[in-house]
Amino acid sequence: MRVYKFNNLSLRNKLLIIYIFTVFIPITLTHIVFYHVTTNNVRNQKMNDLSLTVKEIANDFQTAIDDAVGISSMIYTDYELYNLLETKYTSTIDFIHAYHDYFGDISKEVSLYPSVHSIKLYTDNDTVIFAGGINKIDTLVKDSTWYKESELIRSSYPVLIRTVGDSGKHDMFSLIREMDNFVSKNSTQKILEINLESGLMSSIFHDVTFPGELYLVNDKGTIEYTTNSTINWSERKFPYDSVTLPGDKIIFEESYNLPYLNKWKVIAVTEEQVLLEDIKGSRNFILYLALINLVFPSLFIIYITSSLHMRILRILKHMRKVEDQNFELIEGVNYQDEIGELTHAFNRMASKIKRLIKEVYVADIQKKDLELQRKQAQLSALQSQINPHFLFNVLETIRMRSILKNEDETAKIIENIAKMLRKSFIWGKDWVTVDEEIYLIKCFLEIQHYRFDDKMQYQINIDPEASKCLIPNMSLIPFVENASIHGIEPIKGKGMISISIKRENDRLVFEVNDNGQGMEENEYEQLLGSLEEVSSIGEHVGIKNVYYRLKLHYSNQFDFSIVSKKGTGTTVKIQVPFFEHKY
Repeated sequence: MRVYKFNNLSLRNKLLIIYIFTVFIPITLTHIVFYHVTTNNVRNQKMNDLSLTVKEIANDFQTAIDDAVGISSMIYTDYELYNLLETKYTSTIDFIHAYHDYFGDISKEVSLYPSVHSIKLYTDNDTVIFAGGINKIDTLVKDSTWYKESELIRSSYPVLIRTVGDSGKHDMFSLIREMDNFVSKNSTQKILEINLESGLMSSIFHDVTFPGELYLVNDKGTIEYTTNSTINWSERKFPYDSVTLPGDKIIFEESYNLPYLNKWKVIAVTEEQVLLEDIKGSRNFILYLALINLVFPSLFIIYITSSLHMRILRILKHMRKVEDQNFELIEGVNYQDEIGELTHAFNRMASKIKRLIKEVYVADIQKKDLELQRKQAQLSALQSQINPHFLFNVLETIRMRSILKNEDETAKIIENIAKMLRKSFIWGKDWVTVDEEIYLIKCFLEIQHYRFDDKMQYQINIDPEASKCLIPNMSLIPFVENASIHGIEPIKGKGMISISIKRENDRLVFEVNDNGQGMEENEYEQLLGSLEEVSSIGEHVGIKNVYYRLKLHYSNQFDFSIVSKKGTGTTVKIQVPFFEHKY
């Protein structure tokens, strides 16, 4: 007979056996029992909540009726009212005086009870004026439904009955009571009618949260009110027994034992699945609890399989770190089994990848540094094409001779040229304020205005907040120069260059606009494409030089756009971070 030993089983079978006997079976049985217990508890709690809701509805309805009953009791025992309705008046004036002396007090009672809409009195005293809440008991009244249905019992206690409301349907609830308290005052018939508010039943039965239908049923089993929209309870008498209820129904009932609500009931009908929905919601709680219960059996599994499981998890943990470019080596003893060899191989791979990344990164830094040096050399070469001292001396000589010859306008232009060149040759200053840059631009524009007279016009608008902002040196004048030379000069008419510099929150926005000849579409597209060609300066030296310097200083924190159309003009708009100059 072959004997199976535990140590001879495969690792997969060992873990499976441990899992079945220590995790699956105990937790499955535990949570099956727990689920049934929780289901019953949730169901019972939901039943209690719904029962309390129905009781609340029944109590609210009884409170509203009790208010009306209280008013009826007060009026029922009012001897003065009996005198008002029993007296045989010889003239209309006598009744009017008696009416105003008394009936106004009754009307005040209505405002004290929000559930009461109005009070009416009926009498067969012919000497009474039938108006202002007093009505005649005539044939029409005696033939009415409410009169006939309450005739036998209204003399014993108040009767709650449905009457015709403002909508023309039997949707108003009224309390009817015979006024016969004083034997000596029974020569005429007197009936009290207290009408409840038309929206009272809706507020009682609809303003509560109940997942089903509600029914108010009288002692004869007829539905007096319901939230079931398929039943026209206000148009005809609808027996409750004829209502089609769901198969999995749950019914809650609250009965009344009051004389005026004898055997009336509030019936609430809901479906079983409403309770099941809450029970389903408890499944998540049970699931979370099951996960917690898995921890302790899992610790037992980890303890038995620690020689394999923990070491595999450690390798997996470091492999996941590799996804985040964290090439941390696995420390500890390198065992000689397969997992030890896998650990050693991982360490070698991580070390080699780190070395390769470092080499590539350093090489990339060096390449970028060389590229930056090359760009700086191009800029320096561009800036040092003219010997500044020689130009200054020549211009100063010409200016002095113009002054001696009284050629003041020529001398002023030469002075602007000298100032412009002197400012532009301060190479050691990478950053200037907006005011300094505008000073240079004004010198240039004055020279151009001198050259072209009225043909060259310009306007400069500077936000005071922007005047002290720092910007890269000579970052605006190339665009002004292009607008003048390439935009305005070639056209025949007058030209205008507009310069706007303003602050918008933490951004500095400047815009150069001209109404010159603009660019052809192919030339415009070629210019936009050349801005991304970093290999050489090539054409459009001034624009590309500014673009590269903006990119160097601001990286990707600046916006640069050029819009140009042939025959219309060109607009350059640049947005950079706002850096204010600190003195």
